[in-house]
Amino acid sequence: MSPALFAPAAEIRQVEPAALETTAQDCLTQGMRFLCAWHDWEDDLCVLRYLLSRPGNRQFLLLELRGHRQLPSLARSVPLLGWYEREMQELGGVTFTDHPEPYPLVIHEGYRIDSPPLGPEAESGQMHGAYAPPTMPELRNDQVQDLYWGPVRADFVETGEFHFSYIGEAILHYHPRLFYKHRGLEKRFVGLRPEQAVFLAERVSGVGSVCHALAYCQAVEAAWGIEVPTRAQLLRVILAELERLYNHFHYFGLLAKTTTLKVASAEGLLLEERVKQLNGRLSGSRFLRSLLCVGGLRRDIAAEHLGRELEPLIYEADAYLQALHSTASHLDRLMGTGVLPRQAAFDQGATGPVARASGLDRDLRRDHPYAAYGKLRFNVPVREKGDAMARAEVRAESLREAFALIVQAAGRLKAGPIRTEFTVPVGEQAGLGWTESPRGSLLYAVRIRDGRLQRVKIKSPSFSNWRVFPLTVHDTNMMDYAINEASFGLTIAGCDR
Repeated sequence: MSPALFAPAAEIRQVEPAALETTAQDCLTQGMRFLCAWHDWEDDLCVLRYLLSRPGNRQFLLLELRGHRQLPSLARSVPLLGWYEREMQELGGVTFTDHPEPYPLVIHEGYRIDSPPLGPEAESGQMHGAYAPPTMPELRNDQVQDLYWGPVRADFVETGEFHFSYIGEAILHYHPRLFYKHRGLEKRFVGLRPEQAVFLAERVSGVGSVCHALAYCQAVEAAWGIEVPTRAQLLRVILAELERLYNHFHYFGLLAKTTTLKVASAEGLLLEERVKQLNGRLSGSRFLRSLLCVGGLRRDIAAEHLGRELEPLIYEADAYLQALHSTASHLDRLMGTGVLPRQAAFDQGATGPVARASGLDRDLRRDHPYAAYGKLRFNVPVREKGDAMARAEVRAESLREAFALIVQAAGRLKAGPIRTEFTVPVGEQAGLGWTESPRGSLLYAVRIRDGRLQRVKIKSPSFSNWRVFPLTVHDTNMMDYAINEASFGLTIAGCDR
């Protein structure tokens, strides 16, 4: 594959396995940050790619290794890659030597699969086996108790198994076992026409339909060299920020519930419902689905007067957030809960509000502008303490900024086309697309051959933040666990894919 296929979004640098660890360390020394890693099988050739961001540079760096099925693990020097490497081993037929976490991730203990579904044979494979407990560190103490919670949990929370080792109320070790909801979505993309697969991208995460569809569409548009009209770019911003609004209101509703503020919880969920009703009136879909397409939008949206319609909701939201911020019993439970230090956030790959609450000033809308974000003004809230309080403050400011972005974008709308017509090219193309979702950085990498998808990689923000979350649970207490989890705003479906 020609290095130009991922241009101009990324500069490709070819690396040999013997130089991989040295190259990775050099990148870290230069202030770069690894974002994700994925594999691809170009016919029978195995290709490994590591994506990095560079400070002050809008172009990503892509380290590429071609023709090697066994590589040294980078998880010791770049811990966030641990999950990506384990996922590639189980699903892609790639081996990483000297991995510091040599236990299952997606294919749980007690199970095996005939052939890797994303391996060179491109078969789905059959799973065999029976349930076995997760691999856990041995804790020797007569008073240590073990609690297995899940995979089915009460209320409407998602499916996941959580193991606590604790004494009294003190949690010594916490291990989440996810991927009960793994749907093999990256495999499902293969063979589809890129224009049709937007439908699938919208359903990777139910509460992230716009951000997933947008990142996917932008990856295809980059591969095919499609320029999206200005009106469509502004409307894409409006849709993405409306999605951010209802996600953040949902976040505060659940966070208030964990601190036993029943009225505040109901009010947050009511404000979420108000935004969804607005979405329905504006677009015909409460979750803003079936609007985005490769090249722009499927149909136009009359959003010119959206700023005026949002005014009552803006005032209600501000009053709600101020009331939460002046409720002592709520704040007391957030302060000092689930602290994530800045270095741990960087090393383990935290993203979005979680990363910004720990002092990492990163936002793809600003650092790598897409859609119309480069033409709009907005602030990126950052805090330093890294606790539940800081995460809530970042979300609150982000919610206010979302309102401001919608009003700005709506005020700039002018009549014009909403979609660029294009001819599907022959041959092979590849592209990157990204969005700053409500939960953090979301990236799609696509490879297309003769109008059919050959490989789609999804870098999900919750995949990153679920990796980080256990670090904030160890050495805490049972009473704070629900508050801490709610403060992260995680989704399991988005992680499991």
